[in-house]
Order: sequence, then C-alpha cells, then structure tokens
Amino acid sequence: MNAKWLELERKMQESGVDTVLITDPKHVYYLTGFLSNPHERFLGAILQAGSEPFLLVPALDEEAARAAADVTEILTHGDTDNPYEVLKSRLGDLKGTFGFEKEQVSVAKFEQMKDTLAFAGYTDVGTWLRDLRVSKSAVEVGKIKHAVRLIEQVLSETLLQVQEGVTESELVAQVEYQIRKLGADGPSFDSMVLSGEKTALPHGVPGTRQIRKGDLLMFDIGVYADGYASDITRTFGVGELSPELIKIYETVLAANEAAIAAIKPGVTFASIDHAARQVIETAGYGKYFLHRLGHGLGIDVHEFPSVHGENEYRLAEGHVFTVEPGIYVPGVGGVRIEDDVLVTATGVEVLTSYPKNLTYI
Repeated sequence: MNAKWLELERKMQESGVDTVLITDPKHVYYLTGFLSNPHERFLGAILQAGSEPFLLVPALDEEAARAAADVTEILTHGDTDNPYEVLKSRLGDLKGTFGFEKEQVSVAKFEQMKDTLAFAGYTDVGTWLRDLRVSKSAVEVGKIKHAVRLIEQVLSETLLQVQEGVTESELVAQVEYQIRKLGADGPSFDSMVLSGEKTALPHGVPGTRQIRKGDLLMFDIGVYADGYASDITRTFGVGELSPELIKIYETVLAANEAAIAAIKPGVTFASIDHAARQVIETAGYGKYFLHRLGHGLGIDVHEFPSVHGENEYRLAEGHVFTVEPGIYVPGVGGVRIEDDVLVTATGVEVLTSYPKNLTYI
C-alpha cells in the first residue's frame, strides 16, 4: 500500500469510516497510477479498513489496469453486469460508515449504490482527497514541469503562424495541432486565442475575427501530459500598440511580478492576491481586474486552492498554483499574464519560463 493509501487509511481511522469508494477517474489515477476515461462505465478504487485496496474496472480496461495500477487485486465487470452487485459480492455486508466523493455521485447512482450495498451511514471523502493532493511530490512536480515545457513549445510553434489576416480560430487549430504533434495527451481546457477588443473578455470565445496591426493578441492555453496539467497565458502586440495598451500591459506585468515576489511558505493566498491587486488599483485599473489571482494546478487544471483576496489558507512547500492578474477594458482590450508556480522551502520557483516582457509579433 503506497503512502497515499496509508494517509487515506489514517483518515478513515480518525473518522470511523470502514469502507471508501473512489470513483473520480483522476483520483483513481492519483491513488493507483491507472489513468482511464471509463465514459459511462463504472470505475472505482476501494479500500476497506484492515485490507489492501483494490480496483473494479470495466472488463475492456483490465489489461491496461493490470499494466499500470499499483494495487494487487483488480476486479472487472461486463457491460451487462451491475457493478454494485460485483462490489457487494467482494465486500460482503457493509458495517459502519461508507465513504465516497459526493461531487462524483448523482442521485440516481446514490440510490443504486444504497439499494445494493445497503450501508447504514455515509460521509463525503472528497475533501480528504483534496487535502492529500494540495502538496505535490517531486514526481508530481516533474510531471507538471513536463506539461509546462510542452505548452511553451506549442506557443513558440504557433506564433510562427501569426500574420495579418489569420483568424483566431485558425490559430486555435494550430495550437491544438501542435499539442498533438509534440506529444501531449491533449489540451487541459478549451484553447483560447483572442485578438483586439475581444481580449477584454476574460473568457471570450475564439472566432473568425482576423488579426490586424495594432491588436493585442492573447493566448490562454495548456496541456495534459502524464495526467498532469499546465496553464499559461501570454499577451502580445501585433505591430505597434497604443500608449494606453502599453500602459495596461506594463501594469499587468508589474502585478504579476509583485504577486510572485510575495510568495513564500506561511503567507496567505489572500496576501498574494492583494499584492497584485494593489499594483493594478494604484495604476487606476482596479475595477477592470475582474477575477481571482489564480487557482491550484495538478491533475486538474483548476483545483484547490482558489487564490483570491479572502482565502486565509497558508502557503506551504509543494503547493502549485497559477498567478494570472489581468486588466480588461471593454471596447479597448485586455491583458493577462499567467505563470505556474511552485512554493519551495524558502520561496518560489516559477515553472513557466516563456518571456513576459512586451513582445511584438
């Protein structure tokens, strides 16, 4: 049983939970090393007090699970089986409290689970996994760094295709082509390329707008590689920018650098958000910084913790998250600069290395 399972078992003992069922495929991967998308089929990792963990996987995934999973027992179910009946035959009558991730279980699945397994009490264990995942191991950091290197290569290759007249959608196609060509598993979210006044939309949708001289051009892109995500935003100038856009850019860059300079173990996430927000407010753009400073990053592209001005959770070594201040002025344009960072024993390591100074293309 690996260290993650041992910590989960400790939580079970503390909370009086006798059996835990993990069904989020990313959590199954986190605990066992088996990464799979079961689609509509059942996938679960199970731990009973005093026993070794085991997997229940679709029969069509058995070979892949046996090759990848760090467990000694793997059960399977066919398309005509009730997976909860298979579980019941393995677990027997459940006694005590049953734990599962509430966010992963629909009402229909809960009712089916309850009718079949007949547990008396239940509790949510999703927060246990959240807390386990928040500090990344050296192996996890290595995987995130690999995902970062890939997305920066993708950005470099895609920028070679930028010219007047190319559309946002065409550049998105280039991004996603390069993601596959360079060996990533896929994008970690819908790739975003926005230009001109559309850069003032924090979650804008790429379309047929053509790139023109004087535009801001924003790329917000990321990949999954080996089950871990990267997430980077860079904003460029196409030809010469107006003085106002240059001021917006320099303000966002200063906010990004101020937040990174404030990162060290023991400070709060709120204080980092404040460090960036103060720079933007002082420059007169406070009302145009519309979102939190960042978010946790790991096996999910958006995960705990949320980096905002009311989060008093304290940074610790091994935390990985994004720093992405932005200014979005309607009808004018917007700038966001996003880095992925790791909290170290003494400060911070910036995992993204793509240049941040204003660059014209």
